[in-house]
Amino acid sequence: MKIVFASNNPNKIAELQSIMPDSITIMSLESIGCHEEIPETASTIEGNAILKANYVTQNYGYDCFADDTGLEVAALNGEPGVYSARYAGEQRNADDNMNKLLGALSTKNDRSAQFKTVIALNINGEQHLFTGIAKGEITHEKTGNQGFGYDPIFQPEGYQETFAQLPLSLKNKISHRGKATQQLLDFLHEKR
Repeated sequence: MKIVFASNNPNKIAELQSIMPDSITIMSLESIGCHEEIPETASTIEGNAILKANYVTQNYGYDCFADDTGLEVAALNGEPGVYSARYAGEQRNADDNMNKLLGALSTKNDRSAQFKTVIALNINGEQHLFTGIAKGEITHEKTGNQGFGYDPIFQPEGYQETFAQLPLSLKNKISHRGKATQQLLDFLHEKR
């Protein structure tokens, strides 16, 4: 089975392909000739995942899934949330985003947070949503060099390490994206 993943982020694509069984091949936006920036103008994580999946299906005709992920920090009323990728500006720089978040939390005692991933799947004319959540807390400094995004400052519940310190195989089992992807895989397996 070939299915389009509405992303050109090589880190996300590699992470997801490593979770997928050999029977499922992920195609990127680039591989289907989609080079434009897909609008992410919804006010929710779910809404952005749906926008991206619908864009590919409507404009390119492929079965497709798209994800959107946000980091929701309790002491910041759920920020950065839907704006996680561009929290510190449109340049979407992970270090800038982490520095801004650490600064915003510098006077806060509550450092609890959660990552939330929503996957919207368009297949056979139907749409299905899958949600994965990883609870944890924001550390006081960046630690580790694995992963991407906010991984160096997110310590998942039950672990002493940040996502950026964990091996990818373990992160894939406990992460928000891993959980949502497992739901997607279970669904695709049932449909076969």
